[in-house]
Formats: sequence, structure tokens, C-alpha cells
Amino acid sequence: MPESHAPAVPPTPPVPLSALLAREDLALRQIAGPAEPDTAIHWAHTSEMADPYPYLLGGELLLTAGVHVPAPAGAGTGAGAAPAGPGAAGSGDGLDAYFDGYVARIVAAGGAALGFGLAPVHDTVPPALVAACDAYGLPLLEVPPQTTFSGVARAVWQLMAQARLAELRRVTDAQQSLAAAASRPDPVPSVLRQLAQRTGGNAVLYGPDGTELASAGREPAREVRAALAELADVVRPARRDAAPPEQGVRTPPRAAAAERTGGETRPGDRAGGTAPTSATDTLGGSHLAAYALGTAGGFVLGVAVPRRDPGDHTIASVAAVLLSLLTGEQQSGAGAARSSALVRLLLGAAPEEVAPLLGRGAEARWLVVHARPEGRLPDAMGASALGAALGSPLADLGRDVVRVLVPAEREPVPQPGWTLGVSEAAGPRDWPAADAQAARALARARATRAALVRHGARPGLEDLVPRADAEAHARALLAPLAAGPALAETLRTWLSLHGSWDRTAVALDVHRNTVRQRIARCAALLEADLDDPDVRMELWFALRQR
Repeated sequence: MPESHAPAVPPTPPVPLSALLAREDLALRQIAGPAEPDTAIHWAHTSEMADPYPYLLGGELLLTAGVHVPAPAGAGTGAGAAPAGPGAAGSGDGLDAYFDGYVARIVAAGGAALGFGLAPVHDTVPPALVAACDAYGLPLLEVPPQTTFSGVARAVWQLMAQARLAELRRVTDAQQSLAAAASRPDPVPSVLRQLAQRTGGNAVLYGPDGTELASAGREPAREVRAALAELADVVRPARRDAAPPEQGVRTPPRAAAAERTGGETRPGDRAGGTAPTSATDTLGGSHLAAYALGTAGGFVLGVAVPRRDPGDHTIASVAAVLLSLLTGEQQSGAGAARSSALVRLLLGAAPEEVAPLLGRGAEARWLVVHARPEGRLPDAMGASALGAALGSPLADLGRDVVRVLVPAEREPVPQPGWTLGVSEAAGPRDWPAADAQAARALARARATRAALVRHGARPGLEDLVPRADAEAHARALLAPLAAGPALAETLRTWLSLHGSWDRTAVALDVHRNTVRQRIARCAALLEADLDDPDVRMELWFALRQR
């Protein structure tokens, strides 16, 4: 059996043979060959040549009316033999050999299926052709007399246009979902989840040392996981500056297998030790792909899917671009200046001396933002993304909090998935005090379940004390008044009106003597001097928390 070459199919979505057979207006019927629903038809081509091989590119549904078929007896098997008349096709050694060679050449050219028309030359499909298609595994379709070849070709193009439109919609939807995922508080895991969901497989982010930093989607088999990791090593940007293979660089075994079994790399090459920016391979029924993220840093995106659908490469490429932005290290003049500022601080320079290196003057004012993600601990990628959302690259990742130094003119706004505390604007000399303000504002934001709290936005005393502690203190201090709600209400109104008996009586609609009696009772139960300003302040604070 001749070996078939890889068809040079066009960059258009194929049409499943099953979709073509499902068209009732065509009334096509498969009578031979494997009934594979995923057989891909890339176009339809009509030819009456005895040897169609030179005229096929691969992936065709070849349509023929059998004009080229020699007469069943007395005629040779060459291409110039006279055609048989209607109903004349039969079986015999000559036709068996002819159809065997004819089908073998179609398969060798990469033809996807063969359609045989019953009119005007033949009344039935030659049995020898049926047998040859079964032998070579080529789907054979019977085209009824009322169905024209042009109608079949038009149906192929209609189905192809529908598939193309569906692919464009799928890619567009995926791009929008990936962009939305990149703006979430946990952008890298969110992008990986969306990519895995959109491709129906597994997506992995590898670090510069080859370790898995994050993954999402279906867990692949162990051998697929190992093969994907080795394919990622092929495209790792760090290999671009490596020595040529003859000087000691080892090509991973699976990478070599990829070259032997049709895995592709693009657009770089391996010559001189350079690495491609992407590579693909197959292992069993899994399709593998690896994408280098940027030109530095060594991060790689790996994707393993059970089947490679049209648009998967485009979707994965979009994810790779987003992940490059999220993980890339920007080696710019500003980055060098920040490094210089850090070194100077470590060597004992005052903050106001290094502040100009941050791209602003020594008198510039800054905000300190403390932030905590909801339901998890912060990570480096989330901290970087938060800084970008707040408009500053000056982010510091702590054990349970992220601190960001933001220019004062960039007003922080609530960030989805984060709780923020913001200090007052401060110059470099007052950064430590602003850091403490931001910490207290974050504590209040978490206690009140607010998305963002600014220092000084509420009364200062309440800003200093966590809500849970304040409520506990208020319950303990006011416990003696718990049995008489009217007492606590009278005390709160009396304090709010600066101890005025008459105005309190009017506010509560009671006699002023009643107010005096209740306040005296409160003083006795609390064992407190209500004429003391400190006592009044503490009670007022407690009553506000009540």
C-alpha cells in the first residue's frame, strides 16, 4: 500500500463528512470505507482523470462519474481506454487492478473521500471500486442522479462558511473571556482556567526553572504531563542564548521525537542553540503545544488538549500574550532607577533623598495602600497586577498583605476581590506614618466589610480601633444598662445634646425631672462621674458602637 503524504490543506475550518451526509437535499449515501464522523473535508474537486494524484492537494472530496473507468472486457487499464457505456461496469481481474491502483493514488495524494455519481455513465457503483475503498480505508459516497457535483461542491462551501463563522465567534468569545480574566484579582490562574475551559484541555504555566507555577483544567496522564514539560523546555526563552547543540546543549528526548513524528516549531529554529517561540507535538490522542512568554524571564505556557479544533492555536496565542504581560519583567530605565533607589535605602540614604529616583520630585506626595485579597493569601503575580490596576509598579508583597506606593494624584478605587486601606497623602519623610495609617484603614475596612477605607474618612478614634474590639468594649461598658433600654437611650441623647436637661426632655418627650432621674440612675449603675469629660467621651464612643 503506498504511503500517503501529509495533505497541504488550506487554513480554513474543515467540514465533517457526517455533516455532508446529513444534508437531505444531497441524498448522499456512504457505501464503503470507515464510517468516521470526524473525517474532514477541506474542499470538493471533480476529476475524470484515471490518475488524479497530480491534481490533488489533499483533504478533497473527489467527485467522479466514472468516465475514466475502462470497459470491463477487452480494454486495458490505461488512462486512454474507452469508457464503458451505461450499466456496463462489472467486476473482473482487470477492473480489480484498475480500481486498486486508482484508489491507492487518491489515498497517496491525501484525498479525504470519493464520491461516485450514478449518472450518466454508470447505473451502479462498480463492486470492484467498493472493494478497493474498503481495502484502503477511503470513504466512498454514492451520489444519486438528481444530485449534481456542483450542488455537492456548493454544500461543502456553505458548510465551510458556517464553520468559519462559528470559529470566529468562538475565538472572539474566548478573547473577551481571556481579557476579562486578565483583569481579575488573580489574573494568571483566571487566564489559565479560561484557556482550559475554552480548549477543553489542560493549561500549565511553567517557571524559568521548569517547575509548574499554576495549572487548570483536566489533569492529563503522567506521560502527557512529562511530554508537555519537555516540549516547554524546547521553547524556553533562556535557551535562546544557549550554546549550539554540538557544544553540549542537549535536545530533550520528546523534542527530538517531535521532530521525527511531525511536531512543528515556529517561528524560530534550533540552529545555533536558539529556541522557537512555539512548538507542537502529539502523544497518543493528545495534542500538545508550548508557547514562550516574551523574550526574557523563561516563563512558558503549555497546553494539552484531547483534540485540536480550529481556532485553538489562536485562542492559546491570545492567552500567551496576556500571560506575557502579566509575568514579564520590564527591564527599563524606570526599573533601573527603582533598583538604584532600593540600594541607596539599604545603604542608609533617607527616603527624601531617593524619592526623585522614582520619577517624581522630592516634594511629591504619595499614598500608601494596604491590600488583602478575599479568601486567600496574596501572591507575587496578584501583587503585580494590583499595582498595575492602581497605577504604580511600586508594590511590596508581604505574608498576608500587599503594600503599594501610589502617586497622590492617582486616586485609588475599589478593586474586585481585594480589600483596601488608603493613607493620607504624605511626602517621603512621612512614609512610615502613612504606612501605619494604611494598616489601620485596612483593619477598619476588613472589620466593616468595606471594599476601601481611607484614613480620616471617619472619626479618628473609630479609625484607630477595630470594630470587633470596639463592640466588645461597648458591650462590657454598657452592660449595667442592659436591663433598661430607656436608660441607654436617654444617656445617648443627653450626651449628644451636651448635657442639656431641657433639650433632652423635649427630644424624648418626657419631663425634665424624668431625664434627671434617668441620668442619675445611669451614673449609679455605671459607677461613673458623668461630669468628667473623659467619662463622657468614652461613653459616647461606646453608645455609638451599641
